[in-house]
Amino acid sequence: MGQRHTELSDKLKQFVEEQKIFFVGTAAADGRVNISPKGMDSLRVLGQNRVVWLNVTGSGNETSVHVQENSRMTLMFAAFEGKPVILRLYGDAKVIHKTDPEWEELFTLFDPLPGARQIFDLSISLVQTSCGMAVPFFEYIGEREQLNNWAIKKGDQGIREYWNETNQISLDGKPTHIMEKNV
Repeated sequence: MGQRHTELSDKLKQFVEEQKIFFVGTAAADGRVNISPKGMDSLRVLGQNRVVWLNVTGSGNETSVHVQENSRMTLMFAAFEGKPVILRLYGDAKVIHKTDPEWEELFTLFDPLPGARQIFDLSISLVQTSCGMAVPFFEYIGEREQLNNWAIKKGDQGIREYWNETNQISLDGKPTHIMEKNV
């Protein structure tokens, strides 16, 4: 059943690297809790207590607002094939924008994704596994290309216009700072 660890073991690191999807949970001090599914090749394990993931443009920007106000973040992985397991990584995250000094070094860890807007750097304080026996089997068929195609079609200027129109304010009315942080 469930176990708690202070860091990622090599076995859990391998599990993370094999997953095609993960879920991100964040919350500000008040307002809505946000849970987002993430895919693409957008996550890197940098150590036993550190992961980073590249965030691309989407319809909202809740995770960024939450982390700027309250650094708590949980990443969850579930085995949809093979041995059942659920893995949660709890910790404190930092949002890194294109104008931040760390951007260049961390961005080189990823294949460029169109519409990239932030990198989240998670310092892991707790690693928890649970059984996952109720998680169904799913077969991975491939990545969806619609978001990449949309971002390519928009181009850099179109993405900035989209951020200006839809990514500046959270669902709870809080500023995302995306325009001033991603010039």
